[in-house]
Amino acid sequence: MTVLDSPIPRFHLAVPVDDLAAARRFYGDVLGLEQGRSADTWVEWNLHGHQFVTHLAPERAQRLHNPVDGHDVPVPHFGLVLTVEAFQEFAERLRAAGTEFVIEPYVRFAGQKGEQWTMFLLDPAGNALEFKAFADDSQVFAA
Repeated sequence: MTVLDSPIPRFHLAVPVDDLAAARRFYGDVLGLEQGRSADTWVEWNLHGHQFVTHLAPERAQRLHNPVDGHDVPVPHFGLVLTVEAFQEFAERLRAAGTEFVIEPYVRFAGQKGEQWTMFLLDPAGNALEFKAFADDSQVFAA
């Protein structure tokens, strides 16, 4: 099955960045995303089949945090839900690239409903990204 055949709709997300060259290095080289179309003020990326766009916008909004499982989680943030194996491989890729984590990879809600691996990092413009993997994928929306 291809991304286009997936029953899950693809999302489009645009985020502000203050340096397109730094965004290209981070999203292309560090995260390994395929670059799509671009112009002088934006770059499009393939985020596992989702359309993700970095737009040049030098002004940044105030950063906020919410407490979750003993950590200060940056808000807003975005990312992907991966398999545990893909999460571990991705975490190793990020460590090998010298990535500084806001929240190091760890298991959140251990032994509880919704147990998940999670990690947070910032792109060069300060946009917060979360990548996670559920111990039981059927609990992504468990209440």
